[in-house]
Amino acid sequence: MKKFRKLVIGGIESKIVTLILIAMILVAGVFFVATAMQSRMLSDLAEETSGRQQSAVTSATADVVNQVIDESMSRTAELEAEVTDELFRDLVSAVRMMGEYAGKLFDDPDANPRAAWQRPDASNDGTISAQMIFAEGVEESEVSDRLGLIANMSDMMLSLCRAYGIEGAYIGIKEGVMLSVNTAAGEWVREDGSFVSFDPRERYWYRQAAEAGELVLTDAETDHATGEMCVTCAMPIYDADGTLQAVVGADLFLTDIQKMVAESARGGGYLAVVNQNGHVILSPKTKGVFRVQNSAEAEDLRNSDNAMLSLVIRDALNGKSGIKLVRLDDDTYYVVGVSMKTAGWALIGLFSQQAARQPVETLRNEYQAIQGEASAVYLEKSAGTQRFILVLLIALFAVMLGGALYAGRRIVKPLNTITKRISEIGGDNLEFKMESGYRTGDEVEELARSFADLSHKTIEYVEQVKQVTAEKERIGTELHMATKIQEGMLPSIFPPYPDRDEFDLYARMDPAKEVGGDFYDFFLTDENHLALVMADVSGKGVPAALFMMVSKALLKNSALTGKSPGEILSSVNDTICSNNKMEMFVTVWMGILEISTGKVTAANAGHEYPVICRGERGFELFKDRHGFVIGGMDGMRYKEYELMLNPGDKLFLYTDGLPEATDAEEELFGTDRMIAALNSVVNGTPAEILRGVQDEVNFFVGDAEQFDDLTMLCLEYKGKDGKRTGEEDR
Repeated sequence: MKKFRKLVIGGIESKIVTLILIAMILVAGVFFVATAMQSRMLSDLAEETSGRQQSAVTSATADVVNQVIDESMSRTAELEAEVTDELFRDLVSAVRMMGEYAGKLFDDPDANPRAAWQRPDASNDGTISAQMIFAEGVEESEVSDRLGLIANMSDMMLSLCRAYGIEGAYIGIKEGVMLSVNTAAGEWVREDGSFVSFDPRERYWYRQAAEAGELVLTDAETDHATGEMCVTCAMPIYDADGTLQAVVGADLFLTDIQKMVAESARGGGYLAVVNQNGHVILSPKTKGVFRVQNSAEAEDLRNSDNAMLSLVIRDALNGKSGIKLVRLDDDTYYVVGVSMKTAGWALIGLFSQQAARQPVETLRNEYQAIQGEASAVYLEKSAGTQRFILVLLIALFAVMLGGALYAGRRIVKPLNTITKRISEIGGDNLEFKMESGYRTGDEVEELARSFADLSHKTIEYVEQVKQVTAEKERIGTELHMATKIQEGMLPSIFPPYPDRDEFDLYARMDPAKEVGGDFYDFFLTDENHLALVMADVSGKGVPAALFMMVSKALLKNSALTGKSPGEILSSVNDTICSNNKMEMFVTVWMGILEISTGKVTAANAGHEYPVICRGERGFELFKDRHGFVIGGMDGMRYKEYELMLNPGDKLFLYTDGLPEATDAEEELFGTDRMIAALNSVVNGTPAEILRGVQDEVNFFVGDAEQFDDLTMLCLEYKGKDGKRTGEEDR
């Protein structure tokens, strides 16, 4: 052995130095190969996992969409059918009352006085009035006594038209004269002042009632005076001897129903009305199976070649059909039918399956785009890392090559064996293990043992990196999807009811995490009632978001049954308490606004006080009575109270994330700052008010982290004329 300064050439120290040089090159090579393999495996694993997740999310979303469509279509069809049938019931009730009164007149005509009557007067056009209309050839002198008798019905018919909103009521006697009550007096007077002749005995309603011998509802026909489509309810009147004396009747114009059907054609769905003969009489469609045709050409859908369509129509006319998929006009539709029992018709609701699946397709495309972008970024960064390592290895190899070549000639047998074993590492065999040839009792053995340990830890590290990376990608993807789904659960289109001028409404939610537990909701329970919900679920993150979705659905479903706020909270509380294994709870403020009057009926389940602005006097807290939180204890009952909103008044709802917003010094935003922020934008619209409050909170919090969800809702009540306070003066 030779000495060169402090280094012993040929000794164990020089061997270790040489071995380290070789080991570095080999380890770097193994690491480079392992990194490349790991990158490829992670890419393949991410792609496979993404496919499974996409399939699962798409399937779950499709199920939810289908369930929502089923519930929404059934509920909408039932509500629209009930509203329409109520019109027919009112019509029948009015005609029966007219018939009973007329029957008493004709049973004993001598016991009744003769009332005054008049011919049509064009000056009454547009005003509801009563007039006698004669058939051609009928002389007034011949029927004057009969006319005085039926003129007793004028006041009653006028009252019924006003009370039930009936467009026209009439009684036609067998002599060919009709007492008519309507707003079209001018239609019966010619330009020269003479009167238009009209024989009620020739009209379809008179003949149908006389032939049936009982109250009838005619098919949809064109009104003689106005030319509009209407349905007539008619009833024959007999005297004590059973002789037909007259027929009473009243019209129901189908203008509102036609408008409802026309406006239903949006978003892939529409409504249609089928009469008792299976004919389509109202529909927004101009082509296809559900187009409107005259009765002579119209197809009886009860006997359609489309067996599923025929089944739906028959079931609908007999009561109600379930949701069924029907192939129509080169598309597949969800179809449901509900009977309008009084008229014997059916309301049919249709929604395109293709349109229903559009949200699922959009979700899939967005998911694929996000995954593609993430993969591209990952591959780009991975390639850059590999290039950097390659350059570094080349530089190190160039520097150490000379010394490595020299030391390689003098390496001892154990180190040669180690080198050989290391060179054999590859494929599935990536671990260096101790052998008997390495046990020299000196630093070589320690080096071999250390290298074996390093090799084992490297493999463990690679496995841990793969597992951690895959788990982070999975969690990140699921949280992103959960955020999108939660955002879709809350109403986000403003203004939500552009055709309603009585109120203005705006709401927003900013979750503290990817998903939050706060939520708001608003929906019309009918044309005159608007439900408002503001709630805060205990906890944060995914568990709170799931509990939020369940609570939101239960509150809305219960509200749509027509219950009051207190009854809704009690019902939802009992439902949640029956299966609340995680012992979570939710605070809820719920109110129902009666749009026509401004009256708000509300109940509070442990939520923040609402804030009210009376005109331009400024916002103030309304300290209502709190009930216990939802989900805390079953059997709870909640007190209700009423608020009266006048035109120009505003109602502001929020969660505790607003007053508890904290700045860097851990000072709370507080209720006083919240009221001051509201009053700084007191004359703004609901959207401007919420933006103004959010700006004040953001300025106060600064860069401090948000620890709680922040949710707000503002309602401005405008009243029947749809104007804000002071608009008349501007």
